[in-house]
Amino acid sequence: MKQWAVLIILYFAVLGSATSAESIKTPVPAIVYSVGGKFDGSFNESAFAGVTRFQDETGSDVREFEIARDAQSLQALRNFAGRGFAPIVAIGFNQAGAVKKAAEEYPDNRFAIIDMVVDAPNVASYVFKEQEGAYIAGVLAAMATKTGTIGFVGGMDIPIIRRFLCGYREGAASVSTDVKVVFNMAGDTPAAFVDPARGNELARAQIDQGADVIIQAAGGTGIGVLQAAADAGILGIGTDSNQNGLHPGHVLTSIRKRVDNAVFESFMAVREARFSPGVRVLGVADGGMDWVLDENNAKLITPDMKAAAEAAVADISAGRIKVHDVVADGLCPLE
Repeated sequence: MKQWAVLIILYFAVLGSATSAESIKTPVPAIVYSVGGKFDGSFNESAFAGVTRFQDETGSDVREFEIARDAQSLQALRNFAGRGFAPIVAIGFNQAGAVKKAAEEYPDNRFAIIDMVVDAPNVASYVFKEQEGAYIAGVLAAMATKTGTIGFVGGMDIPIIRRFLCGYREGAASVSTDVKVVFNMAGDTPAAFVDPARGNELARAQIDQGADVIIQAAGGTGIGVLQAAADAGILGIGTDSNQNGLHPGHVLTSIRKRVDNAVFESFMAVREARFSPGVRVLGVADGGMDWVLDENNAKLITPDMKAAAEAAVADISAGRIKVHDVVADGLCPLE
């Protein structure tokens, strides 16, 4: 009888240990991509690069969902939260409302959002100083133009994109106040980020106005901008991901918004039990924005251009150059 009692005690002890181990195992992260999918060649694909890095370095699984429309966001977040995935990362400003709601419904889970601030005790928000990266693009564009006219095609007309436009204009003006900047926005809904045909059309219109360097800040729509630039034999500038390889010799540079770093960091924060809510603002000095020089654009960047871009990075990082932020400081002074 005593032997059976000991066995029963041991059984429950082992069961309790297993249950305890199960309850404290490292959570598996999840990500909800924005409209356009993880292979959009731009914003979402930068997020996917962060996922891939995390998987490669940790060997962990990551659950992914690609929404086809904004209305799917909340249900995707709820599904992941209800199944215990953490953190649950939402890509894009358009998911802010869904993140807010899901965070309220699942207060014990942990969420993150990229490109928007959600004020909640269980949400980490990652935003970027787009104007700083755009300033570098403006410097390079102004130095590369032969016509004295450069272009800008934005996606949805929102403060983030206006911030990018202002930085681009300031960077160009730092080289020459005679450089003309023509610009257009693709629309006023999130669909403005997933319309390459519209981007192509707007870029061709700017080329007709004399633009010979055009930056896109338009997500998937920007793929059409870069195509139009390459077709016309002029220069495009990519954003978000490294897009130099899309049209080698016709993409002057790419201004990367390091969404990949933000995604990786948010995953690691939970994995290492150091997650904390609040806002992280990432700029040039933090590695949140940078420009790309590689084999695809090396022949386009002269030594003077490289020196100017590196000087801009150093001066912005040291605070010697403060690029205007239309979100914090109001209208762009060049408007």
